[in-house]
Amino acid sequence: MKVLIPAGELLAAADRPRLLDVRWALGDDRGRERYLEAHLPGAVFVDLEAELADPPSREGGRHPLPSLQRLQDTARRWGLRTGDRVVVYDDTGGGAAARAWWLLRWAGIADVRLLDGGLQAWQRAGGAVEAGEVVPPPGDVVLTGGGLPTLTLEEAAALPAEGGLLLDARAGERYRGEVEPIDPRAGHVPGAVSAPTTQNLADDGTFLPVAALSERFAALGAANGRTVGVYCGSGVTAAHEVAALAEAGIDAALWPGSWSQWCADPDRPAATGPEPG
Repeated sequence: MKVLIPAGELLAAADRPRLLDVRWALGDDRGRERYLEAHLPGAVFVDLEAELADPPSREGGRHPLPSLQRLQDTARRWGLRTGDRVVVYDDTGGGAAARAWWLLRWAGIADVRLLDGGLQAWQRAGGAVEAGEVVPPPGDVVLTGGGLPTLTLEEAAALPAEGGLLLDARAGERYRGEVEPIDPRAGHVPGAVSAPTTQNLADDGTFLPVAALSERFAALGAANGRTVGVYCGSGVTAAHEVAALAEAGIDAALWPGSWSQWCADPDRPAATGPEPG
């Protein structure tokens, strides 16, 4: 599966794909404002909170998956048509854009790629930007679902005991239970292995080379056909990990509810410290 597209390749493309700008960060609501100031020519803004998730709930977590029908209606508003190639980007190393990449691949769109390095890489390559809003004509894309695997809470809970690998994509201090900035309880799912997404990236915000990613994930235990699942706080950062794993040739399932779903149930235990527990 091709996951990334380098800025130079996108810049040289004769047939420009559909471009989606997914600028978002936890606690930062200025993504649309920054989009209006400067974005890739022709890019449509995507609101992660409003368009790439259903409202939060105790049962589903902070960013439940939207229904396939709702996502299809939204994708048509973005102008997506059947057979389109799609490139998504942000300005945070792919942390937000990966959610759009994963959702669209999950929904059945075959050719969706992350702009490696995002807006900064595009500008370093000499790409132009434009201001203002792009409102495309409605698209006709049909989403079928089933493109990427998911885990339920129960499946994620059982994975370590069944010999699988459950990766926690959050920052190490959240995994260890030292801090918890947003969810009601700190810690991690017992048996999960810490694998912060920040370690998927080079200093310039691009993904590490495939060989380095493969070495990283092998060291974490993702080898020999082992079943791999990924979670984070609410299923956003985990999509970045799934993308990095896919780039390294490893298939992984995403747990959409993630820690926000787990810790909402007081009967679910929370492990702390650096070890899986």
